[in-house]
Amino acid sequence: MNRVSRRESLMGLSALGIGLLSPSRAIAQTKARLVVVGGGFGGASAARMLKVLLPNSQVTLIEQNETYTACPFSNLVVSGERALGQQVFRYDALSRMGIDIIADRASGVDAAKKTVSLENGSDVQFDRLILSPGIDFRWGALEGYDQTSTQAMPHAWKAGEQTLRLREQLREMQDGGTVVMSVPAAPFRCPPGPYERASLIAHYLKINKPKSKLLILDAKDNFSKQPLFQQAWKQLYGGTLEWRGASDDGRVSRIDAEAMTLETDFETFQANVANVIPPQQAGAIAATAGVANETGWCPVNPVTFQSTLQSDIHVIGDAIIAAPMPKSAFSANLQAKVCATQIARLLAGLAPAPTTLVNTCYSFVSPDSAVSISGVYKNDGEFNSIEGAGGLSTLSPVDGDRAREANQARDWFAAITQEAFG
Repeated sequence: MNRVSRRESLMGLSALGIGLLSPSRAIAQTKARLVVVGGGFGGASAARMLKVLLPNSQVTLIEQNETYTACPFSNLVVSGERALGQQVFRYDALSRMGIDIIADRASGVDAAKKTVSLENGSDVQFDRLILSPGIDFRWGALEGYDQTSTQAMPHAWKAGEQTLRLREQLREMQDGGTVVMSVPAAPFRCPPGPYERASLIAHYLKINKPKSKLLILDAKDNFSKQPLFQQAWKQLYGGTLEWRGASDDGRVSRIDAEAMTLETDFETFQANVANVIPPQQAGAIAATAGVANETGWCPVNPVTFQSTLQSDIHVIGDAIIAAPMPKSAFSANLQAKVCATQIARLLAGLAPAPTTLVNTCYSFVSPDSAVSISGVYKNDGEFNSIEGAGGLSTLSPVDGDRAREANQARDWFAAITQEAFG
């Protein structure tokens, strides 16, 4: 397996992005009004990096929530291995850096006037704007599944109350019950996330409700880290977990939340607990700002992350079209740093420069074992994988390999949350 080093994995090849910009007085003395909308891994990292590179500029972060609840590691909350409070981060460190934090919802963007409208009725002026809106759900794209359905059939794809709801439903289910998970077609946030969740739910059932079963109904036949997950499922959860792909009638076409049923083309499945992950699109502000196209996602210049639809607006994170680079916290964090670097160059009158990007994604297959996938990408003209770089965990691990990767995952989470939220 070809892999980036552990240090590169943890730091996201930061040096490659930051290395585009050598320190200079001209850059440091630049004054501009820089606004970031969205306080997740992308937005928080972007605001921090802008303030580091452009200390004389006014940097404003607009985020409607006073705290951020992280999705990575939230599947361990679902399975009862982790407290939700361990997923919650504040913006105090960013405020101490001199970043203005506005706890309000961005309701609109006027690209011509260069203003962001807030729900409280005021406007925030910008010279450059970074949107990091994350994802929203395409309500109605799956027949029968809307916002009211999430009470009976939680998605838990935005960490918080929904995470706890799914956990409680698993706890309350009688032994011998059936858990059904519905996985949408790509693209969606965190491609391996559903399969990590399935692994941890299967572990919970095996230990606590051994007569129960988990059925995964998948709108795809192939998924991220598939050989690794399927190997772990066979070894650990053979009698507990069943996966059905699209060609095996796994594509869910209709939901009845009241009856707790999920329908495919040929079968109806009765669930005691149903986790429905709905189809997704860029966060709502992307469409409002005019940076989302007909796909619901945001096309960007891969070097600067400028919207190809609104040139003074940059977009990063889960909302953008960057395949083969996946929608992940790791990607968002690195995109944020590169985007901030390019904005600093542009404001200083320097030409933007292509760089190398990387993503490493860890997935737990049990509470104490994990697998990973790494990819390395060039952004010169378009996003492209670098052939021969990155790779998967080995399918022939020696004793302790999976446990070591679980520890690396914990180190990565500690590093990225410290880097983003301080």
